Amino acid sequence: MATSMVIGTQWGDEGKGKIVDYLAEQADVVVRSQGGNNAGHTVVVDDVAFALRLLPSGILYDNKINVVGTGTVIDPKVILAEIENLESQGKSAKTLQISNRAHVILPYHNRLDEAEEASKGALSIGTTKNGIGPCYADKVNRIGIRICDLMNEEVFKEKLAYNVKIKNKILRDVYGVEPVDYYEILKDYLEYADRLRQYVTDTNYNVVSYIKDGKKVLFEGAQATMLDLDHGTYPFVTSSHPISGGASVGAGVGPNYLKNIVGVVKAYATRVGAGPFPSELLDETGDFLREAGHEFGTVTGRPRRCGWLDLAVVRYAADLNSLDYLAITRLDILDKLPEIKICVGYTLNGEPVKGFPADLQVLEQCKPVYETLPGWQTDISGIRHYEDLPEAARRYVERISEVTGVRLGIVSVGPNRKQTIVLQDVFGA
Repeated sequence: MATSMVIGTQWGDEGKGKIVDYLAEQADVVVRSQGGNNAGHTVVVDDVAFALRLLPSGILYDNKINVVGTGTVIDPKVILAEIENLESQGKSAKTLQISNRAHVILPYHNRLDEAEEASKGALSIGTTKNGIGPCYADKVNRIGIRICDLMNEEVFKEKLAYNVKIKNKILRDVYGVEPVDYYEILKDYLEYADRLRQYVTDTNYNVVSYIKDGKKVLFEGAQATMLDLDHGTYPFVTSSHPISGGASVGAGVGPNYLKNIVGVVKAYATRVGAGPFPSELLDETGDFLREAGHEFGTVTGRPRRCGWLDLAVVRYAADLNSLDYLAITRLDILDKLPEIKICVGYTLNGEPVKGFPADLQVLEQCKPVYETLPGWQTDISGIRHYEDLPEAARRYVERISEVTGVRLGIVSVGPNRKQTIVLQDVFGA
């Protein structure tokens, strides 16, 4: 059995897409297990950038099976547009499989997302307004519409009618916004159903079968650990579980099938939207990281908040995900800095903090404990062997490993596949 998993250890945007794309070359199957089109990966192949929102990163290879699993939520219009865009760039979605158990995002989810965020005012959490949260809420409330329902016209009509009735009452009476049109949605979504039908299958059965047959299966996480619904900085989180345990549930496989868990660590920290960010830099260094790293959202274009690498966060993620390896990304963005700070823990009222605070007011009062390391002030983007990295760069990534207690597996020095230094066979056998 050979499986591997890629997990984000921070607040997302760590460069998971590049690591998944690199590891997908060794895989037979790539599985996206949770989240929706609020997540985005940018993968660069031969200097061509592909912006992926819901499709697994393995879709850029012609000979890989690509699975959108049960734990995802799917906006049919978006995934069809993504398929069309992929094909316009010379790639194919012929190997795509979509779980018949995945839930469907409908227009009233987007409308509710927008209305709820607007109603919160200063308390808004900064959602992408793509309907992700309301769709997951319907799933938990057991009134959601699944892909298998969409494939059955009579079932879809009945479930859609019930939901539109309820949602329009909420939209009108609670939020004072325009209702949605049942017949317009019905017409559009039955057309989407016909176009998606060729991809729909029982992915739970298929993925377990692939593992049992000895195929190499790579599990791809969307978002990241600190956005996990239970374990992240709630309520500034996503609506699913982008941790290793969530991949088991979302892909429909038992936890013992999941091996070789790789935590992706951006060499500095970023965050989108509101919420505590202890190592945030509101100065010229923060601006430098944002501009040098092109830190703007793949999906939204929003500027990301930037700061020093926070190993209190990464250490928490290492324990929560039982990480086997680290993949350090975007190390090259630090090339020009004369010195680099790294947060190795927090203090609260002068005392060391154990674990990671759940109370956001407590977290906001925590003070980062920094170590200062020398920069290397040279271009490392062309280096392909670890021993050729400047000593200061090696010391920096080795310190990350020491503090978190997780082995180094990969060091990335640029966005392209070839700009990848491999220290360990993180896929395993």
